[in-house]
Amino acid sequence: MDKGKIGVQMMMLAGKVKELGVYETMRRLHDMGYRCVEVSQIPMTQENVSELKRACGDFGMEVAALSASVEPMYPGAPGETLADDFDKIVADCKTLDCSYLRIGMLPFSYMGDKDAVLAFTGKAEAYAQRLAAEGIDLYYHNHHVEFEKYGGKYLLDIMKDSTSRLGFELDVHWIQRGGENPVEFIKRYAGRISLLHLKDYRIGKFDASKVDMGDMAAFMAAFTGTVEFAEVGEGNLDMKAIIEAGLAAGSRYFLIEQDNQYGRDPFDCLQTSKDNLEKLGYGAWF
Repeated sequence: MDKGKIGVQMMMLAGKVKELGVYETMRRLHDMGYRCVEVSQIPMTQENVSELKRACGDFGMEVAALSASVEPMYPGAPGETLADDFDKIVADCKTLDCSYLRIGMLPFSYMGDKDAVLAFTGKAEAYAQRLAAEGIDLYYHNHHVEFEKYGGKYLLDIMKDSTSRLGFELDVHWIQRGGENPVEFIKRYAGRISLLHLKDYRIGKFDASKVDMGDMAAFMAAFTGTVEFAEVGEGNLDMKAIIEAGLAAGSRYFLIEQDNQYGRDPFDCLQTSKDNLEKLGYGAWF
């Protein structure tokens, strides 16, 4: 494989889907030059699934991955779970010709509890085995909390080493925030990744005029709270090295994601990311 496919993580377009609908949101992406999406935080109603399928057919686009939780993120959380909606999730994957399913994050109450996380990982591995029989691969998406160490070992590495079928969707911003070099960390997960999140890491402006210098707690919160989610190419990460490492490690899809756009229209953010990736030589990957 000499190239991958760059697409969009639709979480950042959830507001646009509410405003425009799935079909018109996909049309906008197509008109910008995107041909691939990962679906997250979009309600998988019968109408939305149908509109996704229609848009893919009309615009020559594909769904790289769908999203589901193993169990609810918190009591009463929205979204489908493998525990309660397994057959529906499999049916949606097959309807949309999608062979990748991803778990977006740990249930909130499990964070910081190694035993709970390992129990969760065991459930995810069991679902990965069941999904494999349906022709679907299951992946886990990391944040920074998985870089907590137990016995000198990252929780994410413990999760990886305790599974064989479960894959990992590495997010380079969160790897950086966890204190690791994304390029080198990706290499360690060779053969376990097919999906990679392109999310840049930026240090925003510290505005001293908005901080009461006499309140040290408020000062430190502002001083240490300058990390931002950036458009690809507008932050501090070596995206070309990251992409090449991801390709060598087995990633097929490279999904642009920006958790916060800081008031910019998300389509404008996606245009900036696309322009920058094209300047890096990845125009043929769209």
